[in-house]
Amino acid sequence: MKYMLLINAGELDPQNAPVGCEPEDWMRFDKEIQDAGVVVASESLADLVTATRIQVANDGKRTVVDGPFAETREVLGGFYVIDVPDLDVALGWAAKCPGSRGGGSVVVRPVAEF
Repeated sequence: MKYMLLINAGELDPQNAPVGCEPEDWMRFDKEIQDAGVVVASESLADLVTATRIQVANDGKRTVVDGPFAETREVLGGFYVIDVPDLDVALGWAAKCPGSRGGGSVVVRPVAEF
């Protein structure tokens, strides 16, 4: 079964970076999950200031806003799509992810198959 692990950044202040969330930790996790052969796709997202938000009203009018727009402190930083036997295994990988530390979180959602 496929699951998406959505990685939401925690503390964005580099001086207060969470323990276990250094670049080396990410490289180690990425190697481990790739070597396990469960990764279908994975990407890190570019810096938040490169974001563009679009909203389309019922009348078809588009509103485009440059830059970040968030009413929350969570910032989507990247994702993995993994193919594992069940939710428990997906949660195990999510718990190993450095993004789950230091105020960050990993949202685990099954990928719908039609």
